[in-house]
Amino acid sequence: MALKIADAIRTNMVTQITNAIDADAGGGLIRIYDGVQPAKNGAATNLLAELTFSTTSTSGITGGVATFAAITQDSSADASGDATWMRISDASGDFVADGTVDDTGSPDLLLTTVTIVATQPVSINTGGTITAGNN
Repeated sequence: MALKIADAIRTNMVTQITNAIDADAGGGLIRIYDGVQPAKNGAATNLLAELTFSTTSTSGITGGVATFAAITQDSSADASGDATWMRISDASGDFVADGTVDDTGSPDLLLTTVTIVATQPVSINTGGTITAGNN
C-alpha cells in the first residue's frame, strides 16, 4: 500500500530538491550519460550532453509538484552514444539526483531519441516536473 502524503509535506520535499538545484549562482545541470547507471552519486560513465536549468529552476511549486522553467539545450553534444541515465546537480556539479533516461515508457527523463551524436544539439521538449509522494 502506498502512503498518501499531505500536499504541504510533498511541496516541502520538492522545494528542498529545487533549492539544491538552485544552490549556486547560475543554473543547475542535467548531465546525460550512456552505460549502466551507477549506485546513487556513483562514478559517472561517458558524458554525452549537458543541459542547463534556468537560474531559478522552477516556474512554480504546488501540491507536491515542481514545474521546471525553461531548460537550455546543449548546443554541441560532448560525445556520441545511447543515453541511459542522467544526473541532476547544482551549477558547481554537486549531486542532487540520478535518474533514468529513455525515449519510450516512463523514465525520469523522456527524450525524443536516446541516440545522441557528438557536436549535435540536445534539447528537452518541455521543462518537465518533479512530483513528490502520492496524491
